Amino acid sequence: MAVKIRLTRQGGKKKPFYRIVVADSEAPRDGSFLEVLGVYNPMVDPPKVELKGERVSFWLKQGATPTDTVKQLLKKAEKSEKAA
Repeated sequence: MAVKIRLTRQGGKKKPFYRIVVADSEAPRDGSFLEVLGVYNPMVDPPKVELKGERVSFWLKQGATPTDTVKQLLKKAEKSEKAA
């Protein structure tokens, strides 16, 4: 079972927000997942990313591969933590 860290869409029409989840790579986008790692809201200015840092690092150590979008969000969250 290959595990990925990816986004799942939530919210209403024209008002999306996304959960950052750990899921089986073969599960559908909005289907079952193993754990919620955070939230990404692109509708606010600036876009808001909230993560459970310890759990993200745990899953990365276990071999979960983040999608390209999640990689970018992780980098942005890491930069904002260092700046604060």
